[in-house]
Amino acid sequence: MSESIALTRDDGSPVFLDAEGRHHPQNATLLGFWIYLLSDLMIFGSLFATFGVFAHSYAGGPTGGELFDLKLIAVNTAVLLLSSITYGFAMIAMTRREARKVIGWLALTGLLGLGFLAIEIYEFQHLIHLDAGPQRSAFLSAFFALVGTHGLHVLFGVLWLVVLCIQVGKWGLNRTTTRRIACLSLFWHFLDVVWIGVFTFVYLMGVL
Repeated sequence: MSESIALTRDDGSPVFLDAEGRHHPQNATLLGFWIYLLSDLMIFGSLFATFGVFAHSYAGGPTGGELFDLKLIAVNTAVLLLSSITYGFAMIAMTRREARKVIGWLALTGLLGLGFLAIEIYEFQHLIHLDAGPQRSAFLSAFFALVGTHGLHVLFGVLWLVVLCIQVGKWGLNRTTTRRIACLSLFWHFLDVVWIGVFTFVYLMGVL
């Protein structure tokens, strides 16, 4: 693999070149995506901090121990973690240049993501039915903000998976599609790591 160097344009944005002076868009894309993930990490860090501050601000309302169904959340966690495994199989198929298997594994990953969202929506509806919506207390406001933001990210990831399946089916596994699959892999596994934090910090500690 050739060594790459970075220059800057007049506006200060980076231009990545390989050792022979050719433009290297893949490195630039991956760097930009890592920067995006770091910014997303700051968002979730802020939401975790907010929840930590208001975790016991129940305002006379129900607590996490009274509301959370750990068995249901454990199933939801298993679904999301399984989706990371299926995405890993998609990456293996991509290295073997097996486009149909890539589409199949990506589609299965998307279905698992939809299953995760369905359980999460059911949980939200159940809490609201119990008069434990986000307006009930600062604790529940912070809970809905954190878990809901993660859910929106999963929804975005599922839509991205649909687009990738269409693109791979149309163009095959070229340089552009493989780069996009690699970027979404980082994003999807990042969401799994965040959810493990949510499960531990919000649900498990909230019940125990």
